[in-house]
Amino acid sequence: MERARAHTKQWARDMEMIDDVVWTEANFDGMDYGLMCAYTHPDCPAEELDLVTDWYVWVFFFDDHFLETFKRSRDIAGGQAYLDRLELFMSDDPPEPGNPCERGLKDLWERTVPHRSQCWRDRFVDVTRDLMQESMWELFHIETGQVSNPIEYIEERRKVGGAPWSACLVEHVSGAEVPPRVAYSRPVRVLMETFSDAVHLRNDLFSYHREVEVEGELSNCVLVCERFFGCDTQQAADLTNDLLTSRLHQFENTVMTELPPLFADHGLLPHEQAAVLSYVKGLQDWQAGGHEWHMRSNRYTKGGQSAGVSPHHLLGPGGLRNLTAPPYPNVGVVDEPDFYMPFKAGDNPHYDAARRAELAWAHAMGFNDGVWTAHKIDIFDFARCAAGIDPDATERELILSTNWLTWGTYADDWFPAVFGRRDLTAAKAQNARLSLFMPLDLVPVATPLNPLERGLAELWLRTAEHMEEPGRAVFRHTVETMTSSWIWELANVMQNRVPDPVDYIEMRRRTFGSELTVELSRLKAGREVPADVWRSRPLWSLTNAAHDYCCLMNDIFSYQKEIQFEGEVNNGVLVLKTFFGCDLPQAIGIADALMTSRMRQFEHVAATDLPAYLDDYQIGESARASVAGYVDGLRDWMSGVLRWHRETGRYVEYARWEPGPRGFGTATTRIANLLGGAR
Repeated sequence: MERARAHTKQWARDMEMIDDVVWTEANFDGMDYGLMCAYTHPDCPAEELDLVTDWYVWVFFFDDHFLETFKRSRDIAGGQAYLDRLELFMSDDPPEPGNPCERGLKDLWERTVPHRSQCWRDRFVDVTRDLMQESMWELFHIETGQVSNPIEYIEERRKVGGAPWSACLVEHVSGAEVPPRVAYSRPVRVLMETFSDAVHLRNDLFSYHREVEVEGELSNCVLVCERFFGCDTQQAADLTNDLLTSRLHQFENTVMTELPPLFADHGLLPHEQAAVLSYVKGLQDWQAGGHEWHMRSNRYTKGGQSAGVSPHHLLGPGGLRNLTAPPYPNVGVVDEPDFYMPFKAGDNPHYDAARRAELAWAHAMGFNDGVWTAHKIDIFDFARCAAGIDPDATERELILSTNWLTWGTYADDWFPAVFGRRDLTAAKAQNARLSLFMPLDLVPVATPLNPLERGLAELWLRTAEHMEEPGRAVFRHTVETMTSSWIWELANVMQNRVPDPVDYIEMRRRTFGSELTVELSRLKAGREVPADVWRSRPLWSLTNAAHDYCCLMNDIFSYQKEIQFEGEVNNGVLVLKTFFGCDLPQAIGIADALMTSRMRQFEHVAATDLPAYLDDYQIGESARASVAGYVDGLRDWMSGVLRWHRETGRYVEYARWEPGPRGFGTATTRIANLLGGAR
């Protein structure tokens, strides 16, 4: 530690960071980054500790330098130009550095990158770029006086806060990179995200006084909770800390329940498993060390006392609450809130034709097999949903969209009905088989063995024949993302575990199939959104806001069906009820408020952020027309899905039309006839 302190102070002088403008020598000494890195990397060799300490000096200087130079002056154009140039120093041929940030990044890049694989380099470039570019998000919020809603905040903070960047450095310091074939898997992604969220939420608690009260910062979870819930600062801090604790419980659950199957599924060798576990240990060390440093650094304290939170140790709700949801409680009929919906659902003139084709197709595929009945297929009326989602579709397009909605919903019901609380291995095997029925060359390679496979095989050929092969690959990945998410749902049911709120929101977009529906809309003729625009922050923000609105809406409508009659734990209302320890009306009120905030965000991004982005990057008229069509499609999707939920028979009180016994232990009486076919 002492060596790192001395080394990094001299390095900061050499880079001209101790300049009496951004940092004085007293400021630098009091922040004590040598202590921070000694805490967060306790097993690190001396030379690596010097290097990683320099990295943290650079990232904190960058944050403060950007504040002094661009945030205080509200210089958006200058800030973007500064960030664009800074990215050039993560390359083999950087320009001549012109300021301390550029000088420091050039030096650190040359000292770090030669020792790492290409996979690690690519990931580190991505997270460093996010860290730098998302500083503009904070600046935009300061400029417009906006405070994020809670969902938007968690997503954006993960990037701008820099903890994913720290997670990459954990790999470097430990000398054991995560194997490339699992680097983008769900368990490894969740480890990084839970680590990041906990680090950022902790920082928000400690830095509330410095950021909000002194600097006028609006990107702080305590402030977000104050504004969204209308509570005082201490209550908002308690909520932030509860969320921090929940994220750490998710980290622990992922390590214990998701890593062992990951190792087996991918056949990781012992040294590869050891690398992943070394990464886990490194993230744990960082959590503990980062907390200790926050308690001591003058960056967040006044005279040894935290300026942002009470001096006692941060604690939170126990993890057992998530595991104690009673199965099949009698919840009764849930009243629909007065949803905020500013758009009117349209009507497709081909609805009647699509409905006739839909009923015939569903029966031909064998969906009236016990999971569904002919009566259910009739009253669900997915053609009505498709007609609202795409009122301008041709008859062929509307029938295809209707069939995809039918297949996705049937599959979502089929997995828990067949595999339930019993056999996750068989469910994984079935999910793996689904890819066989989506050949990129359109040449069938397997024979369907059940209605699930039969429906997908027929739909794939009818859909993919109109796509170029790159589009087929993207679309197949979207379908695979949705189907694999159902395995996550089954795992939660088997543990009787109500999900963590953040993990739930992010996985719900996949389980609901919203990404699949949006991908169908994006690939529609005349809506070819350019790749760069598709990956932009405004379009990404707009899309996720629309997803979350519909997902939470579905959770409200389906609460009785899922909780009382199906014994589900994967429902947003239940997640909120469990996390906040509140009653059902309060949980529905919070879900409705989140829906409203996401819709308001959608409107703001569509009216302000997205046009500004298109102007700033001089996007052409053709691309603008495609973007406008895509945004209109999202409006149609949200309004159409809401209307369908109000009209379909899928969510009426089950007791009116669902025959057979209900309650814990009775599932076998409903699915015995399915197991033979599934196996």
